[in-house]
Amino acid sequence: MFPLSSVLFPAMPLPLRVFEDRYLAMVAHVLRDEPPEFGVVLIERGQEVGGGDVRFDIGTVAQISELDVSENGVTLVGLGSRRFVVETWGDDDPFPEADVRILDELTWDESRRELLDETERVVRAGMAVASEYVELAWSPAIELAESPVDAAWQLAAIAPLGPLDQITLLRSQTVDELLSTTIALTGTSLDSIRFSWTDLQDDEEDSP
Repeated sequence: MFPLSSVLFPAMPLPLRVFEDRYLAMVAHVLRDEPPEFGVVLIERGQEVGGGDVRFDIGTVAQISELDVSENGVTLVGLGSRRFVVETWGDDDPFPEADVRILDELTWDESRRELLDETERVVRAGMAVASEYVELAWSPAIELAESPVDAAWQLAAIAPLGPLDQITLLRSQTVDELLSTTIALTGTSLDSIRFSWTDLQDDEEDSP
């Protein structure tokens, strides 16, 4: 298990630079398996380095697709695949481990095509607006997967949302829930971004 300060979604890449001893040991351990994979969960409170953090109970399996070893550590790219719920946490020595329950994959119904198209429109438009206020990790023009379920997860991942909203989306039980909630949260997030930016501008204008 790799606790991080970010959420990994299915069908999304996760670039990592690994240099801490326990996670180097974890990478060496999972490379014995085929495919090599590990779990990613969001840290709820505390810091990942050195342990002692509190972690959310839902996460995503990352399959290692690229790996490079140097004297400065290991760089890798993991690809999000199956979601899971942590049943029990094990010891963090030599690296974090947990017993997990794999969640069912979302199933596609072609009747949801219009909702998928609307979600893409809202997310891309939202990203274009948000990019005027904050720096985004993804371009509004990013291409989506051909698989509609993968595309739905990718839209959830690239929407201009914070990690708590992303955790809400990661818990979705249907494609309909995932898409509808992505639309709703994107609108709320944009309102928050605009409000925060307006407050910042007002504070700067009021400063002597």
